[in-house]
Amino acid sequence: MQTSPYPFSAIIGQEGMKTALLLNAVDPSIGGVLIRGQKGTGKSTAARALAALLPPIAVVAGCPYHCPAAEPELMHDGCRERFAGGETLPAEQLQMPVVELPLSATEDRVVGTIQLEHALQTGQRRFEPGLLAAANRGILYVDEVNLLEDHLVDLLLDAAASGFNRVEREGLCIVHPARFMLIGTMNPEEGELRPQFLDRFGLLVNVEGLVDLTQRRELVREHLAYEHDPQGFAERWQVEERFLATQVAAARQRLAQVKVSEASLELAVKLAVELQVQGHRADLALLKTARALAALLEKPTVGVAEISEAACFVLPHRLPGGSLLSPAAARETLDAALAKLLQKLPEQAELEEVDELDSLDFMLVDYEFPGSSAAGSMLFQTLKKKLQSS
Repeated sequence: MQTSPYPFSAIIGQEGMKTALLLNAVDPSIGGVLIRGQKGTGKSTAARALAALLPPIAVVAGCPYHCPAAEPELMHDGCRERFAGGETLPAEQLQMPVVELPLSATEDRVVGTIQLEHALQTGQRRFEPGLLAAANRGILYVDEVNLLEDHLVDLLLDAAASGFNRVEREGLCIVHPARFMLIGTMNPEEGELRPQFLDRFGLLVNVEGLVDLTQRRELVREHLAYEHDPQGFAERWQVEERFLATQVAAARQRLAQVKVSEASLELAVKLAVELQVQGHRADLALLKTARALAALLEKPTVGVAEISEAACFVLPHRLPGGSLLSPAAARETLDAALAKLLQKLPEQAELEEVDELDSLDFMLVDYEFPGSSAAGSMLFQTLKKKLQSS
C-alpha cells in the first residue's frame, strides 16, 4: 500500500532531532544517530521522512548490493570482477533505499544466508543477501533498538563502523559492502542500551514532548490535516522539502572543502579530556559532526560555534556513567565543561598579533555558549532565514 510519508520539514519543533539526522545525511561516516525519548514525540516519523530529502543513487542494474557502476572499490566481488573484465555495467537510478529492521529478525535475515533450496536442487551453494546488503548506500532504521537482541545490535554497529559485512556459512565466506546510515529510536522507559552500544552511535539526541501551547496546537492541527489528505498535505510542503533536499545535496558536495583548523582540533580534544571521555571515537565524531554542520551552514572553516553545537550531540552519551545520567544531568555536565573552555578572556580581548587565527584563546574571545538545551536551533534559524530570502 502506497502512502505519502509525513514531510520532514512539516515536523514541528524538535530542532535537535532534525539537525542530528541532517548531519548524518551530509556525512554518513559520523556513525549514525540514536533518537532517545518519550513515546509519541515523532522519532519514527522523522527517521522515515529523512529519505525523501536524500538524492537518488546510481546503481548497477539488478545488483542486490546497490553497487555503483563506476567505483570498483565500493563494489562487491561479482560486480568488481565484471568491471575488471572490461564489461560496461548497466546503471540505473534508484531512490535512496530505506530498510527497516524488525525486532523479530533472525541473524540469517540480517547478515544473509545460504539458499538451501538452490543447494538441494543443484548441489551448488548460493548466498542470499540479507538486510545489511539491502541497506547498502541507504538507510537502516531500527525502531525500539534497545529491545533488539544484543548480538544483533553488535552486528549492526560493526557493519556500520567498518562498512563491510562478512558472512561465513557452511564453508562459504562472503564479504560485501554495507555502508549505510544507521538510525535507531528507543523509549528509555522500556530499557536502556548497554554502554558499549551507546558509544558506537555517532550522535545521540534526547527528545521530549512539546510544552509550548502554540506549537502543540499547530502540531495537532497539522497531523489532522495529514490524516485527512496525505497527498495534498505532502504537496503543500513541497517547497520546503525541495529546499532542504537542495541544502543537503550542496553540503555533501562542499564537505571535502571544509577546513578544520588547529584551534578547532585543540578545542575538540580539550573537551574530550575535560569530560574524561574514554577512547578517541568521540574526538573523531565531534570533528566530523562539526565539519558537516559547517558544510550545511556554508562556512569554509569549522569554528567554535560548530564545535560547541556538535558537542551537544556527540558527548553526552559518552560521559562517565553516561547510561546512568539523566538527560538533564548530562546537559549540565556538558554545559559546565563548555562554559569553562569558552569563557570570555578579557585579558585577551585586545590581541596584538591578530594574525594568530589558529590560537584557541583568540577563538574564545567574545564567544558565548548558548547551552546544549538549544541544540539544533542554530542550523534551523539559519535555514529559515535563507528559505525566506530565496
